[in-house]
Amino acid sequence: MTSVEARPRPVLRFVRRLLVGVLLVGALVVGGTGFRVWQVARDDNRDQADVVLVLGAAQYGGTPSKVLEARLRHARNLYEAGVAKHILTTGGNQPGDRYTEAEAGANWLTENGVPKEAVLGVGEGNDTLGSLRAAAKAAAERGWHTAVIVSDPWHSLRARTMAEDVGFEAWTSPTHSGPIVQTRQTQVRYILYETAALLYYRMTKASADQIGVTENVGADK
Repeated sequence: MTSVEARPRPVLRFVRRLLVGVLLVGALVVGGTGFRVWQVARDDNRDQADVVLVLGAAQYGGTPSKVLEARLRHARNLYEAGVAKHILTTGGNQPGDRYTEAEAGANWLTENGVPKEAVLGVGEGNDTLGSLRAAAKAAAERGWHTAVIVSDPWHSLRARTMAEDVGFEAWTSPTHSGPIVQTRQTQVRYILYETAALLYYRMTKASADQIGVTENVGADK
């Protein structure tokens, strides 16, 4: 009688197994997403497209931050290699800013050898999704449908996923210079952040750029 009473009840056993199963599935989903973030970060697809699309980052009085400048240099290299005939810069501004991130990026490109007629700044959107929606609208008005996305490696998968959802046929060519890719600690932070941000987007179809760490990690606009 005592040994029978000591056995876990069937309902309790079921709940325990269910919890273990949920935890295992969750670990597989998170781990698999993190692996894809890392994997896509290594892709550098330079197939021809209608436009090179540069995702914004911080600017200071019209001067691109080091993060943004690294993206712009890479976009210029793609343009000069004939990957696309146009470069589209994105990103709005913060309260009190005189320039948008898109303006700062477009100005840098024209000051560094890219013809003015080849550059389009779309200064709308305060997160990745908002910027891509504005960019997709501007691109469609000009008959551009394919885009090579330039951002940081760890942001590539989330940016490509969002770009495809707003109407682009998109692939990625991330920059591998700049402060974001300099140390292993920074890389790990970005992979963890982008894994969480991509899972959040897939569940909600909303951007996570304004949730959690936004200044040094996931600060793309």
